[in-house]
This record gives sequence, structure tokens and C-alpha cells, in this order.
Amino acid sequence: MTMRVIALAKLREFWQRSGRSDPEQPLRAWFKEAEKSDWAAPADIKRRYPSASFLNDNRVVFNIGGNKYRLIVRVMYRSRTVYVRFIGTHREYDRIDARAV
Repeated sequence: MTMRVIALAKLREFWQRSGRSDPEQPLRAWFKEAEKSDWAAPADIKRRYPSASFLNDNRVVFNIGGNKYRLIVRVMYRSRTVYVRFIGTHREYDRIDARAV
């Protein structure tokens, strides 16, 4: 079974509004890889992404683009669905409550 990632549009919106070209490629790569993955538990993510951080309520924080950006997703392991909750720079990430997005 593979993951359903919702939504590429949110990632695209970020790289378009950022005015920079560098977030697009690593976000597309993460999206493509996540869609092909079968994450049944946090350990499955940790094997591929050792630097991923796990928060409450099945939220996972990924370092993207050489750690320039932070991506927070909520993973519903049983239904194999990944919801993009936040994408931003480290500065933007520092201004949010990652446990609540």
C-alpha cells in the first residue's frame, strides 16, 4: 500500500510565494518519495528520514532542502494518508506552535 499525500497544492503555493527557486526541487522530491512509501508506523519514517522529529497527534517534522525549510505533516498510518499541515523557513517555523498546526 502507498501513501496518499494531501496536498501538493500547499507545497506548490509555498515555493511560488517564497520567490526562490530552491524549495521546489526538494519539496517535489519529498512528495514523490512520500507517495511511493508505505508508512505503517513512525519507525518506517525514521528508517528513511533519521532527522525527522515526531510530535503529538501523529505529526512529523521533516527538514527539507538541506535543513533550510521545515515541513510538518500529520500521518494517518491506518489509512496511509499524509496531510501537509505547514511548510516554511526555520524563522517561520519558530513562530508557530508545531504541536498545534
